[in-house]
Amino acid sequence: MLDHDPLLKNNILETIIDSAYEWIVVVDHEGIVRYMNKTYCEFLGENPKEVIGKHVTDVIENTRMHKAVLQGKVEIADLQFIRGNYMIANRIPIFNEGKVIGAVGTVIFRDTEQWKRMNSHIKALLHELNFYKKEWEEINGATYTLNDFAGTSMEVKKIKEHVKNIASGDLSVLIRGESGTGKELLAHSIHQLSERSAKPFIKLNCGAVPEHLFESELFGYSEGAFTGAKKGGKLGKFQLADGGTLFLDEIGDLPQSMQIKLLRVLQEKEVEPVGAVHTHKVNVRVIAATNRPLEQLILENKFREDLFYRINVLQIQIPPLRERKEDIWPLAESFIRINCRDTGKRIVSVDEEVKEAFLHYNWPGNARELKNFVEAAIQLTQYDRLTLNAFPDFLKEKLEVNNTQKTLKEHVQETERKVITHYLKKMNGDIMSVANQLGIGKTNLYDKIKKYNIRNE
Repeated sequence: MLDHDPLLKNNILETIIDSAYEWIVVVDHEGIVRYMNKTYCEFLGENPKEVIGKHVTDVIENTRMHKAVLQGKVEIADLQFIRGNYMIANRIPIFNEGKVIGAVGTVIFRDTEQWKRMNSHIKALLHELNFYKKEWEEINGATYTLNDFAGTSMEVKKIKEHVKNIASGDLSVLIRGESGTGKELLAHSIHQLSERSAKPFIKLNCGAVPEHLFESELFGYSEGAFTGAKKGGKLGKFQLADGGTLFLDEIGDLPQSMQIKLLRVLQEKEVEPVGAVHTHKVNVRVIAATNRPLEQLILENKFREDLFYRINVLQIQIPPLRERKEDIWPLAESFIRINCRDTGKRIVSVDEEVKEAFLHYNWPGNARELKNFVEAAIQLTQYDRLTLNAFPDFLKEKLEVNNTQKTLKEHVQETERKVITHYLKKMNGDIMSVANQLGIGKTNLYDKIKKYNIRNE
C-alpha cells in the first residue's frame, strides 16, 4: 500500500525527519530557508509554516549556512552559539551538475538538556585530565615550548636558533628584555629542550618574596629552625629543582643580603637549609631573567659583579615589540586562536582598522599587553569578526583611535552603514525591499549588514 500512496509516503518521511536526532534545515542558493524540521523550529521559537521563505540569517543566529552556499565548502562539527548554548553544527553544500544549488545543515543536539548532559560528562573527564596534568606540572613545572614563542621577524628566528643551541648544556643563562616580552616562556623552552626536561622546573620570582623569607624559600629550613617552622622542615627551591632547572625571575630585585649566598650555592653546588648543620649537594641549572640594567646596578653597588658574571654565562636578549612590528600579527593571531579554543568563541576575521591601529601602537607592555587587548576584544564582541568597536573605550584611547580624522574609505563605510540602517528601519527589516531600493543584490546587502554589525530588528 505504501508504494501506491505518495501522500502516505510523504507523511511517513516527514515524521521520520521531524523525529530525527538532529535538527535539520535546508536552504537554497540564495540562503533562503526551504525546509526546517519541527523540533528545530520549536527550539528557535519559529512557526514551521512562516519560517519558509525567510533568509537563514533572520532565523538562526550566528549561522553560516549562507556562507556554505557561497563557498561550496563542507563544514563538519563546527561549534555554533545558539540561544545561550554552544551546539555542534554540520553544513553540507548541495551540488547539481557542478553548481551549488543549496545546502543542508544539521545540529546534533536537539535540546539543551542533551547538550548539558554531554557537557557535564566532558567536564568530568576534563577535571580528571586536569588533575593528572596538575600533578605532572607540580613535578615538572614547565608548560610552554618554543612553538609558543610566536613571531616571524629575523630577531625571533635568531632567538629560537640560539635557544636550540644552548638548551642541551648545563651553563647558566640570563634572559634579558622588557616586561611582557616572553622571558619566562623562553626559560620554559630551554628546560623542555634540555636533557633535564624529565626533571623538575621550579620558578621563583625574586621581586615577589619578602626579604626575610628569601633564605628559607631558596634553601629551605630544618625542623625547629624557628618558631612556626613546619614539622619535618621544608625543602627550598634549589632542593626541589635538584636534577632539573631553577628559574629565577626578576633577579635584579634579589636582596643584596641574598646575593652572596646565591653566589656560594652556584659555585659550590650545595645548599645549607636554615637551622641545619649539614649542607646538601644539588645538581641544578639556573636560568635567570631581568628587565633591569644589571650593569648600572653594579655601578651603584646594588648588584654583585661576581654574581652577574656567574649567571651571565649565556645571554638571550629579547627586543621589545615596538622594534619588531612584523611580529605583532603573528602574536595576535596566536592569542586569538588560543583564546577561541579556550572559550569556545569564534573569530573568523579581523578588520583592517584593528590591524592598522595595532601596528601604529607602541606596545609598552609588549606581548603581554597585546594578549590582554585581544582577550578583552574577544570577550566583548558578539560577532565572529573583530572590529575596533569590540575594544573597551580605554583601550581605544590607548590605540589612539581618532574618529575626527577619518580616511575617505572610513567616511564611505560610515555613510553606507547609516544608509543601510535607515532603510532597514524604514522598510521594517524587509531585506528584499531594501536591496531593491539601494540597487544591490541581496547577498551583497547581507555581507554589508554583517560587515558593519548592523542589527536588523
